[in-house]
Amino acid sequence: MNGFRCGTIAIVGRPNVGKSTLLNRLVGQKLSITSRKPQTTRYRLNGILTRADAQYIFVDTPGYQMRHKSALNRAMNRTVTDSLREIDVALLVLDAGHLEKEDRDALAVISADTPLVIAVNKIDKLVGNGPLLDFLRSVAELCPRAELVPVSARLGKNIAELLKTLRAHLPVQPAVYAADDLTDRSERFLAAELLREKLFRLTGDELPYGSSVTIEKYEEEGRMRRIHAAIIVEKDSHKAMVIGNKGAKLKEIATAARLDMEKLFDGKVFLQVWVKVKSGWTDDERALRTLGFGDF
Repeated sequence: MNGFRCGTIAIVGRPNVGKSTLLNRLVGQKLSITSRKPQTTRYRLNGILTRADAQYIFVDTPGYQMRHKSALNRAMNRTVTDSLREIDVALLVLDAGHLEKEDRDALAVISADTPLVIAVNKIDKLVGNGPLLDFLRSVAELCPRAELVPVSARLGKNIAELLKTLRAHLPVQPAVYAADDLTDRSERFLAAELLREKLFRLTGDELPYGSSVTIEKYEEEGRMRRIHAAIIVEKDSHKAMVIGNKGAKLKEIATAARLDMEKLFDGKVFLQVWVKVKSGWTDDERALRTLGFGDF
């Protein structure tokens, strides 16, 4: 295909700037989970958008931060740096109006040789053009080599301009994935992530950061999926919080996750969920490997 471009774009930034929301908006499908809790994204996930003139391979990464030093956070930061080694473009996401030390930390891990586009997100939250223009000037002074594109991932504002800017940096080459591929991740992985999203969202700020999900059995019978999943927490008190009064909270979490799975997988889902306690798993390298993190 003459002039067709295809390349990899790593989406990086500090926690809670809207990286996963932006990925979902770019590919037009909910692939990466979102919540208001920092570090909701823990794993690398490729989201694929194929157009007539280009294939964009977006790499969603965890929020880069230096405040917490647990094995889990070290593993997530390593995911970010590993994802930046073989890419065509870095897409740094900033929260419009808020330039923090962690933004500079994220910028520092991007090689000076890598083309850089900065998506200034959440512009819908700024009142008037003045604050946005002032912020764009400050970002341009911080990183003169970057191309800046103001966007709203939540509302879909300026997404077409962002894609146009990114395309210019992709190499001319054939597509890597099939035109109808949306991600390189399995349904099993996506099911675990959807359940973890509902866990984070429906327990609010009450449930500490130390919780995760593992899929213990995944079976397909025609268009029916039978999924057995375990929610992992660090303390008995956290287990009680997730289960709730007479199991009400766990039922709410499981039902919301099942409905999202059925929508994504386009079929019925039988979902069974229980809660397990693994004390100190966020700082246990062996436990982290069983939950999908690489070597330490």
